[in-house]
Amino acid sequence: MTAATPATAATATAVLPAPPARIDAHQHLWRLARGDYRWLRADVPALARIHRDFEPDDLLPLLQAHGVSQTVLVQAADSVAETDYMLQLATLNDWIGGVVGWVDVSLPASVSTLKTWARHPKFKAVRPMLQDLPEADWIARQPHPEVMACLQDLGLRFDALVQPWHLEHLLRFLDRHPDLPVVVDHAAKPQLATLDAAGGWQADWAQPWRDGMTELAQRPGVHCKVSGLLTECGGAARAGGDAGRAALQPVWDQLVSTFGAQRLIWGSDWPVLNLAADYAAWIALSDALMQGLSAEDQRAIRHDNAVTFYGLTL
Repeated sequence: MTAATPATAATATAVLPAPPARIDAHQHLWRLARGDYRWLRADVPALARIHRDFEPDDLLPLLQAHGVSQTVLVQAADSVAETDYMLQLATLNDWIGGVVGWVDVSLPASVSTLKTWARHPKFKAVRPMLQDLPEADWIARQPHPEVMACLQDLGLRFDALVQPWHLEHLLRFLDRHPDLPVVVDHAAKPQLATLDAAGGWQADWAQPWRDGMTELAQRPGVHCKVSGLLTECGGAARAGGDAGRAALQPVWDQLVSTFGAQRLIWGSDWPVLNLAADYAAWIALSDALMQGLSAEDQRAIRHDNAVTFYGLTL
C-alpha cells in the first residue's frame, strides 16, 4: 500500500452519531486531479454534473441527514493507486465501513497486492470494471486461478459490475468459483431507458435479464444490490417520484421474488446518482418500494445484509 502524501491524503475526520438505521453499501468518492478516472471525461456533456471532486465532506451531511451509519466505498478507476487512496480515506473516516477496490484479476502478480491490502481491516472486496471491457465474456475466460484462490483464502468478496449481456458469462464464472461470495451491482443494470422505444418489457434485453437474474438467485452465495437504478431510467422516471416507482416496480418485484429480502442490499451509487436524482429522492423511492415488506425484511435490506455480506464492524 502506498504511503499517503499531501496530494492524496484525505483531511476529513468525522464520526457519525448513533443510532444507525441504514448502511449505504455502494458509494464513490473521487478527486479528479488524481488522473485515473478515464471514464469521467470533461468533454462528455452528460457527465457535467458529476465532473468535479466528491470527497468526504461532500457526502457526510447527506449521511447525517438520512441516518446512514456506514458506507461501502467502491472503486471508480481501474487502478491500484485508487484503491490505496480509498483505503486512506477509510482510515481517516470512521463511517467508511468497507472498501471495494480494483485489481487485475487476470494477473498472478495481483496476489501480492491483495495480500498487502488485506492487512487493512476495511478492505472487503474487489470489483473489475467488467461493463467497460470490450469482451462481454472476459469474466468467464480471463480471471487467473491463483488470484481467485487468493480472494477466497483471504475471505474477500467480488462485486460484479455487469449489464444484461454479461449475465450468461457471469454464470460461467460462478460455475468455476461456486464458493466465492458475489454481489451483483445495480441489479445488472436493466436498460430501463430503452423500454418505451423497444415495446416495453418485450425489449431484447428484458427476458435475458430476467432469466439471468433468476438463475443467479438460485445460487445461495450471490447477493444483489438495489442501487444505481434511477440512472438507468429515462424521462421523468429518472427523478424518482411516482414515475420512478412505476419504472422500477417490475425490477423490484423480480428481485424480491428471486433473491428474497435476505440477499438484497441497499445502496445509493452516489454521486453517480446525481445524474438522475438526489440522495433524498432515491431514499424516498426505495423506501416506497419496500413498503410491502415486513419491518424485519426492510431492516435486512437497508442494514443487516450489508453487514453480513461485507463483514462490516458495527
